[in-house]
Amino acid sequence: MKAFVMEAGQYKLKDMPEPIAQQGEVVVKIRDAGINRRDLGLLKRYGDNPEALIVGSDGAGVVESLGEGVTAFKVGDEVIINPALRWDENSDAPPEAFDILGMPDHGTFAEKIAISAEQLEKKPAHLSWEEAGGLALPALTGYRALFTKGQLKKGDTLFIPGAGSGVATFLIQFAKNAGAKVIVTSRSEEKLARAKEIGADIAIPTDSDWVKELEGQTIDLVIDSVGGATFNRSLEVLKKGGRIVIFGATTEDNVDFNLRSFFYGQYQLFGSTMGSREELREMIQHIEQHGTHPAVDRVFSLDEAQEAFDYLAEGKQFGKVILRASE
Repeated sequence: MKAFVMEAGQYKLKDMPEPIAQQGEVVVKIRDAGINRRDLGLLKRYGDNPEALIVGSDGAGVVESLGEGVTAFKVGDEVIINPALRWDENSDAPPEAFDILGMPDHGTFAEKIAISAEQLEKKPAHLSWEEAGGLALPALTGYRALFTKGQLKKGDTLFIPGAGSGVATFLIQFAKNAGAKVIVTSRSEEKLARAKEIGADIAIPTDSDWVKELEGQTIDLVIDSVGGATFNRSLEVLKKGGRIVIFGATTEDNVDFNLRSFFYGQYQLFGSTMGSREELREMIQHIEQHGTHPAVDRVFSLDEAQEAFDYLAEGKQFGKVILRASE
């Protein structure tokens, strides 16, 4: 089968052996798979390892075969893959055994995958294949950051620096579903416009004066994945006693901030990453209840995987970038 792999310090398309379902496993024929920013950085971690490893965390497809002992699914079932491995119940932090699919395990950027049946959920019927293929990782990440950690409730105001990532688009939609006001930023006028199309109430330029632009707004919650470039600016607009959740750092990992101002302001700071199977199932119920459709930017074929990676690295997308593995 065709697969997009890391091998000897390179990303490449390669023929790989077709997987066979072992006990408790299912072979899924992948229809569509979502690319995440995580995938772009894996090569640095994998290094010059000569053993080919299939990349990819997200995917949706059709059950093709069952290993011994699998009873929860049958051949022909339409499923999505949960990329959060060995994290079943909601908890304050992931268990020690937690990992993300796509390293060290073979991932989803292939025509087929063999995976534990416990990592599968039924595909929401209202979603297209491309919508389902890029759902789990960013939607689960956003759901946990917004509701488990951020404790967003109806009537709150949410501020999101950066409007175009897959997670950001889910944050906008989920928050609006919950009855919150949503404010976003972007350097792109097109992204600001598209953010308002999917529910953002206020959309301001990243390089504007946020304090001036948001005068009169009371921001209860900030969810930030940019890092050093926005952390202190976000604190400036957050209300006293407000909450800030960090789930990524696309600019820089280290941030300097004034501790005295922080504790006088009674701010609450939370870290978040991915989420549990329990939260994934809650998220699926949420999008089914509200009829939410993920924002999909572009769909590439598996043969175009490197082009798709380059496109995502440019950061021009609004929503998910998808690889189509099979028809």
